Amino acid sequence: MAMREPPTISVNEDERMLPLWSIIAATISFALVEYYWWIVAPGQRHHPAPPLGLRIYFNLSWGILAALYFLMMGYISKDAPRRGMSMRFWVIICLVMPGGIGAVIYFLLRQPEMSVCPACGTHVLSQFHFCPQCNYQLSASCGNCFRTVRPSDQFCTRCGHELAKDHLPARLHVMGGE
Repeated sequence: MAMREPPTISVNEDERMLPLWSIIAATISFALVEYYWWIVAPGQRHHPAPPLGLRIYFNLSWGILAALYFLMMGYISKDAPRRGMSMRFWVIICLVMPGGIGAVIYFLLRQPEMSVCPACGTHVLSQFHFCPQCNYQLSASCGNCFRTVRPSDQFCTRCGHELAKDHLPARLHVMGGE
């Protein structure tokens, strides 16, 4: 079964991680919560109103929580596909499980980000050192313990192995600025 291609969104493009619909829904939900607590609820008083400072605090808190709920759903709708996960499934989980429990479960269970092998174009997990299809070295690793190292490191931080003996490919020497 072929793996579907996840959309690529650069980490530096954080503003694209919130779709326009979630920003609009967050704004509307904030406005509706404020309208309810400032206009509708005071007309239905059965006891004296709390102090103004307390009312402002609770009104803003509930409005911000409602807005954050929609922003989080928007973020999950963009983040799940780039990790090779089902966007529909996770948005439904967030809708069905109240109080943000669905979002917490998403963040606990989400998969690592996917990247593309520059040699063959296969989608691979970002923490892979080698492409499973063409054996292209994707990142620098220690030749002794096979842990991730920076291309500029002289020795492995885990085992102390001298990395110059590993003969890193030329592209990793260039990435390290040597």
